[in-house]
Amino acid sequence: MKDASQLYEVERRAEHAARPGFRITELQISPAQKVPWHYHSNVQDTFYVIEGQLRIFLREPKEEVRLAPGGSYSVAPRRAHLVTNGGDSSATFLVLQGIGEYDYIPLA
Repeated sequence: MKDASQLYEVERRAEHAARPGFRITELQISPAQKVPWHYHSNVQDTFYVIEGQLRIFLREPKEEVRLAPGGSYSVAPRRAHLVTNGGDSSATFLVLQGIGEYDYIPLA
């Protein structure tokens, strides 16, 4: 799937850069919202928190990462992950995706 924006709801989504093989998206999620379990075949996701708290859950191996403003974490291609708000207020973060062709593979 090339566009997953319709699969989950966020408070705000803004694309800051997009070119073949790389893109930067800013997302804002409420405490009740999440980016569901998924992975990418070829691209790495790098998360950078601007405001609020973020929790990233990963599989194979199982791991939980907590990020505060200024924190970042990269998820390797093909590694399943779930992103949630880790606080009581909105979380705003950047997702840098690349280098390679973007896809979104949802998991049950």
